[in-house]
Amino acid sequence: MQKLTIRRPDDWHLHLRDGAMMEGVIGDTSRHFARAIIMPNLVPPVVTTADAAAYRERILKALPAGDRFQPLMTLYLTEHTSPDDVDEGKKGGLITAVKLYPAGATTNSHGGVRNLDNAMPALERMAKIGLPLCVHGEVTTPEVDIFDREAVFIETVLDPLRQRLPELKVTMEHVTTSDGVNYIKSAKANLAGSITTHHLIINRNAILVGGIRPHYYCLPVAKRESHRLALRAAATSGDSRFFLGTDSAPHVDPLKECACGCAGIYTSINTMSCLAHVFEQEGALDRLEAFASLNGPTWYGLPVNEDSITLVRRPDAVTFPAKIETGAGPVTVFDPMFPLHWDVEE
Repeated sequence: MQKLTIRRPDDWHLHLRDGAMMEGVIGDTSRHFARAIIMPNLVPPVVTTADAAAYRERILKALPAGDRFQPLMTLYLTEHTSPDDVDEGKKGGLITAVKLYPAGATTNSHGGVRNLDNAMPALERMAKIGLPLCVHGEVTTPEVDIFDREAVFIETVLDPLRQRLPELKVTMEHVTTSDGVNYIKSAKANLAGSITTHHLIINRNAILVGGIRPHYYCLPVAKRESHRLALRAAATSGDSRFFLGTDSAPHVDPLKECACGCAGIYTSINTMSCLAHVFEQEGALDRLEAFASLNGPTWYGLPVNEDSITLVRRPDAVTFPAKIETGAGPVTVFDPMFPLHWDVEE
């Protein structure tokens, strides 16, 4: 196959940041994607509907002229989140989901939840009104190995929560393990998972072999090869419970290339090329549309995009910049470590 046309994709997990950084990266998403669920872990975080409305206006103002991108806003769950505010945000059509960050799990998560019991009033209201909970699925207790944190979260936090509130719709974001894949597959209802571009391509060797390579460091951290293969099988299976959430997360290079570097990989610019490569390798190009364009809208109860994009397989490798320049500083672009031949036809 040399050409593939699919419905315009959406990104169900995206970090745009704010200010100069947002202005520098947003065009890489809006060029190919119609919508994205926007992460709320700013400083300070997006904790109220009013915060989300103001952030949405800043996003729309930063869009390149002519782009018709729709940001889907989320709230940052705290132990004091108001059930009434959550309710109003959904009724007004502004809030698409609420995000659970266990305190200390990832970038700007220090204000997240430490005791889930304290957030139950908001979660109970969400279950009642059908508003999804997006979870960063890792425990943060120091005695748990970083490579086991997703599996332990499923066992000790997520499964008890779903048993307590079975009607709550939960998205396991950036699934990284076979444990997560199998848990989603075993659920009878109200559970789905997003999978990132980079977790389909790298395992933990990318970070550690041949020296520490900070631009492959993300959270949840990439796991061993058997988990990567499980993710690829899930993503390319056509199973409607799995869909694209890039978790594209820009940081300026000085904050990545230091003694305590930030977690995050910037993939917005080349995600569709990377995905086409992966799906071609798996003999599943006919299922790329489901993963990138169909399954997410179905899960979130939104219409599928009417327009389309066309991917073309070039005889020569497609080149992407090694870095992009933003008003906040340089950001290194994800390097999949193999040549890319699929390109979005402009």
